[in-house]
Amino acid sequence: MQKILFSIAFITLLTTHNLFAASGDVDLLSDEMFLSDSETAQTDARVDEPEEKEEKSGGIFGFMRPITKFFSGGDSNETTEEVEEDLFDKLTRSADSGDVESQMELAYIYLYGVDDVEQDFTKALHYYTLAAEQKDPIALNNLGSLYFSGIGTQKNIGKALGLFREAAELGNDNAALNLAFIYLTGGKKNAERNKRAIELFEKAQAKNNIAKFMLGYAYYKGFVVPQDYEKAFQLIKAAAESPAQIDESQLILARMYAEGKGTVQNYQNAINSYRSAVAQNNMEAVMELAQIYADGVMCAKNFVLAHSLFNIASSKNVPDAAQKRDALTAEMKLEELTQAQEAAQNYQSAPSELTSYIRQTYGSNIRKYIENNM
Repeated sequence: MQKILFSIAFITLLTTHNLFAASGDVDLLSDEMFLSDSETAQTDARVDEPEEKEEKSGGIFGFMRPITKFFSGGDSNETTEEVEEDLFDKLTRSADSGDVESQMELAYIYLYGVDDVEQDFTKALHYYTLAAEQKDPIALNNLGSLYFSGIGTQKNIGKALGLFREAAELGNDNAALNLAFIYLTGGKKNAERNKRAIELFEKAQAKNNIAKFMLGYAYYKGFVVPQDYEKAFQLIKAAAESPAQIDESQLILARMYAEGKGTVQNYQNAINSYRSAVAQNNMEAVMELAQIYADGVMCAKNFVLAHSLFNIASSKNVPDAAQKRDALTAEMKLEELTQAQEAAQNYQSAPSELTSYIRQTYGSNIRKYIENNM
């Protein structure tokens, strides 16, 4: 089953600043860390979005949107309100009797406020706790996220990390990813934490595109692992070209094609990858591709495309974009300028769902998690 990731509006998630800046450098690897509360943590962890459920899958229980198992069908003579009330009562009784799937569905309903049910974080915490006690990996991760974020309860970083660790050990790739990013933001540079982060990316990368890109970038930079452009290329290309595309993987892939690192040099492939990243509103790719067109590097000069791209970047307040755009203006004919401006005006980005999730969760440059620890 493929994960469908959604951002969670009420949770501010991991950012690139120091996780424990307010409380000093905390050893995330010590047992003591898992026994203490932290009221000063500056970031929150992600909540694992439930999977689309397949009948008789035998896998991790998920919950659906809407809850079709309980919120459909019924006597046609009954009103919608009567049917939903009766089915919600059935769901509650099933959850309270110990059915882990019902507990997960009910936790989801209270977490998001689904089908006119009032949002209630305390009840969401309660039902995730019940499901986590039955060792459901998604419940363990989500419960860890609630404790990490202080949603429905007081923040408890130690308990959250323990839950993330348990979920990761049970094979939850999102929990492994949470732990990896926490290790990379856990205070002063620490070789042991960095090593643990890479191990977690390795563990999660088979199922998780973010982990795949981060591991590939580690090989690209020689972070913890020996620098290996061929391994980097394979991982980054996979992250760039999968259905769940990541804009940063497309950007780095373009650079690797342009420079011939880990693969044969191929300018057309580089430009195609840049274009894919530009379509996802990656401003680094916008600026680099604009410069390629302006200089005639890897392709013939094209001032119309260069001007339009610099213009797009300028509208996003990218440094030097306006100056580069204006420098081209003096060399262009009026009809070329009009064409370039129209192209910029009509530009509409379409970030993938995963790229949007990453930006809301980890920031616009997840490579910095590695670069800041080198």
